[in-house]
Amino acid sequence: MKRFVEGLDRGQSTLFPASLDDYVTEDNPVRAVDVFVDGLDLDRLGFVGVQPLDTGRPSYHPGVVLKLYIYGYLNRVPSSRRLERECQRNIEMIWLTGHLAPDFKTIADFRKDNGRAIREVCREFVALCRRLELFNAASVAIDGSKFKAVNARDKNFTEAKMKRRFEWIDESIARYLSQLETADRHGDAVPEVKVERLKGKIEKLKEEIVRLKAINAEMMKNEDKQISLSDPDARSMATSGKDTGIVGYNVQIAVDTQHHLIVAHDVTNVGNDRHQLATMAGQARAGRWLSNRSRCC
Repeated sequence: MKRFVEGLDRGQSTLFPASLDDYVTEDNPVRAVDVFVDGLDLDRLGFVGVQPLDTGRPSYHPGVVLKLYIYGYLNRVPSSRRLERECQRNIEMIWLTGHLAPDFKTIADFRKDNGRAIREVCREFVALCRRLELFNAASVAIDGSKFKAVNARDKNFTEAKMKRRFEWIDESIARYLSQLETADRHGDAVPEVKVERLKGKIEKLKEEIVRLKAINAEMMKNEDKQISLSDPDARSMATSGKDTGIVGYNVQIAVDTQHHLIVAHDVTNVGNDRHQLATMAGQARAGRWLSNRSRCC
């Protein structure tokens, strides 16, 4: 192919194989992730598995999986299955892990088992930014966003939802009973199979009433009169769209306005932001990098 930029011959052997380190430039952010994690005392921060067991199959060092975790969120790859694939094809990820490729369950379990320790890593990062004097501005920007939980909307109940569900069941039972009365008047003209099907639907609805009453009893014990079956901490929240909402969490973040670094963050299941501004401003000020004259945007 003349007059085109040509690639290398894949079958061509080389006398000196290329070094993996040559594929990652000196100013690549992945090197900062590597140095930052290597400088942490993971045992003190509370990570599980820092001290290996004497028996059994060798495990991945928590530092390796933590690097994957941080890299994934820097590059908007939060899924454990996608991180597993990136470990096998992404040259930056291959460099970062030393060509290790943990499976998705290992990555997911790490995230589940080390939630508190990961939060401590966030505090260590803020402390590092403070030592490097990256928080120079006297202002922070605070905002929040709603994140969807794994809990489906049908498995979240509020007083209003429960009321509508009972009303729908009552209407359905009344409709089926009316159809049964009509079938009785017509006698043998109505197939027996249809009658049995209507009776079965009524029985299922009665069982649903029993189930909903049990859920309602548990729901009324909660302070906010709400319950989620799959993700107990998730709550129903309104979003910006008209007549829309999600079951999830309200994530609040305070960001340094100069370098756009996260100063403080919090996750709550309170759906509105009415009382979140003061809370986040207090957390940002507690970092002691803001002066008394600091302000929030």
